[in-house]
Amino acid sequence: MTTFWHKGWVKFPYDPAVAEWVAHALPAARAAVVDPAHAEWMDCEGTWFIGVDALDNDAEGRVGRSGPLQGQALEFVTEYYGTLPLHKGQVSVMYPGYPKLRRGESEAAGRYRRNRDAAHVDGLRPMGPDRRRRVDEPHAWILGLPLTEVSADASPMVLWEGSHKVLRAAFEKALHSRPRDTLHEVDVTDIYQSARREVFETCTRLELPASPGETYLLHRHCLHGVAPWSDSASAGPDGRMIAYFRPEFQGGVAEWIESP
Repeated sequence: MTTFWHKGWVKFPYDPAVAEWVAHALPAARAAVVDPAHAEWMDCEGTWFIGVDALDNDAEGRVGRSGPLQGQALEFVTEYYGTLPLHKGQVSVMYPGYPKLRRGESEAAGRYRRNRDAAHVDGLRPMGPDRRRRVDEPHAWILGLPLTEVSADASPMVLWEGSHKVLRAAFEKALHSRPRDTLHEVDVTDIYQSARREVFETCTRLELPASPGETYLLHRHCLHGVAPWSDSASAGPDGRMIAYFRPEFQGGVAEWIESP
């Protein structure tokens, strides 16, 4: 608990209940990757399957004949954030050669992806021709569940430790004194980019590899991304496959900024 609030992340050890869930989730994730309905999510010249909401689970995390998603991580977030219905899980898959350019991506964006791990805060989607950012998806937390066994240098999750404090302060400043029902309309682009530069200068970058049965939890304001696939990395034909759950607060952006 102390680690999570101070550092903005925590990794939970192998849990048999999570490993059992993974055994059911992996075949469903494999099916999602090859489903023609999800073809648009294969990007970066075939080195990244984005897979937003691609896992066929219910609101308690059941996949196929599995039971509901359980384990220490879920118990932790339920204690502090209450029970939130789970969306269809995001299936994120990296393959050898990541990252290549995304479709329509500029060279500058490609460099940021390679050199800064495409670092971002979830839920701040760029909109319009000027790609201005607002809090579009007020996630409560980010839970990662590895589905495949890979080497530690196979495009692991990357995070900047303590970045949630820097970014939270910036978002609080941007949203301060605004009417609660209009917070989703506030443009946070400039203050977000400034805070992100501060994070790069002051926070430690960490890579967070994990194996099936383990889980990791990120604070919703934590700056994070994905490392490039190392030349020495090893993985099976499924690549580096992780399921993510990022349920949204029922109270919208107001709860996103006010909750711990």
